[in-house]
Amino acid sequence: MESKNNVTHFVLLGLTQNPKGRKILFVLFFFFYVSTMVGNLMIVVTVAFSKSLGTPMYFFLATLSFMDATFSSVITPRLIADLLFGTTTISFQSCMIQLFTEHFFGGSEIFILLAMAYDRYVAICKPLHYLVIMKQWVCVVLLVVSWVGGFLHSVVQLSTVYSLPFCGPNVIDHFICDMYPLLKLVCTDTYVIGILVVANGGMICSIVFLLLLISYVVILHSLRNLSQEGRRKALQTCVSHITVVVLFFVPCIFMYARPLKTFPADKSLSLFYTVITPMLNPLIYTLRNSEMTNAMKKLWKRKVIPSSQ
Repeated sequence: MESKNNVTHFVLLGLTQNPKGRKILFVLFFFFYVSTMVGNLMIVVTVAFSKSLGTPMYFFLATLSFMDATFSSVITPRLIADLLFGTTTISFQSCMIQLFTEHFFGGSEIFILLAMAYDRYVAICKPLHYLVIMKQWVCVVLLVVSWVGGFLHSVVQLSTVYSLPFCGPNVIDHFICDMYPLLKLVCTDTYVIGILVVANGGMICSIVFLLLLISYVVILHSLRNLSQEGRRKALQTCVSHITVVVLFFVPCIFMYARPLKTFPADKSLSLFYTVITPMLNPLIYTLRNSEMTNAMKKLWKRKVIPSSQ
């Protein structure tokens, strides 16, 4: 696969050209990134070392946290560095690598959220068969399918853009290399390519989002068959899942399930699902989850306090 273009690098306009504004955003996004890494890695470590969190639900939650941490690391550190040093250029190859990795982890997260919804459906609607259906090998298969799905989605996105001719200009009105801002710079007709991008990105987001909504409607409808305590716990879990799904998919659908056109709001929406949502996910999943918070406290007391003493 060989690219045919005269562009060796792109200029990212970023979020603002104001030096004072860049300093404020640098502090803000540095805090966001540290919070994202600490929150998500705490979940991964807690699930890995806590025997009480050995169920498939926490296996998928740890996987989602790992994806969030990695997804954020693909985008936020460069954004922070650009804000601090005022650098705005990115090489063509680095731009393509960023495009591939962000869609790889973003696409994989879409499928892992679907796997988490399936796990909750089985746990709530078929509780007597839960251990039979959600065996370890089933969880591993669902995880592999999620990674492979994200990889295939990303390969299609990259192959669509990489071979296109970029003749100039090379200025991207964005803070990352993404499909629509890049296709805006292509010096050829992009109508068919735009349809392919919508089919690969927008349709996946829309279809999976619809499946998730249907699954949670079914789950919430079946809660009437549970005891009051069981209904409360199931409702807490489902509300957390639904919140994460809405925060991730609504911006994603707006960004990719539309004709090939850029809007002023694109930067803000991209920030939301690439920077803000990975930071919020640990809070959403842990604040109302007593099992997770208790496991974190026990792990902290067992691992950290004895070592400090």
